[in-house]
Amino acid sequence: MTSSLRTQTPLLIIFFDLDGYKASCEERGDLEAADMIDDYYDRVANAVSAAGGRVVKFIGDGALIVFAERAMDSGVAMVLDLAPRIDDFMRRRGFRCRLRAKLHFGHVIAGEFGSTGVARFDVMGREVNEAALMRTEGIAVSPAALSKLSATTRKRVAEYAKSA
Repeated sequence: MTSSLRTQTPLLIIFFDLDGYKASCEERGDLEAADMIDDYYDRVANAVSAAGGRVVKFIGDGALIVFAERAMDSGVAMVLDLAPRIDDFMRRRGFRCRLRAKLHFGHVIAGEFGSTGVARFDVMGREVNEAALMRTEGIAVSPAALSKLSATTRKRVAEYAKSA
């Protein structure tokens, strides 16, 4: 696959994972965890799609999600709205998990990656790594992402931070 099939693109990069997932899976067992994670994937994918974003991939309890720069406010709003719903879903299923989200803005290399016949859309680059390495116990929005948001969305982020 050649780099001509990829572009440098400014995106909101979001990483999700479930805090407490490993311990909950050990308590509940693999089959129950697999059923739960399938429902979790549906909830995340539907919310992301409805907000105008794209799930790049799921792996275990993790997800890599992107939104175009013009849809950043929608992407951040989606995370703020989805987090309590996922936390409630986990609680109702008997899993002691909380959604953890890391949001960052930057230029990534986006496009098809992989061998012929199994290539798929992905994003790569320093900004993706920056997002992945952010630390949080809840929802973290990088200064780069905050600077691109509307005043209304920045206010929602600040309100979430105060209540968390």
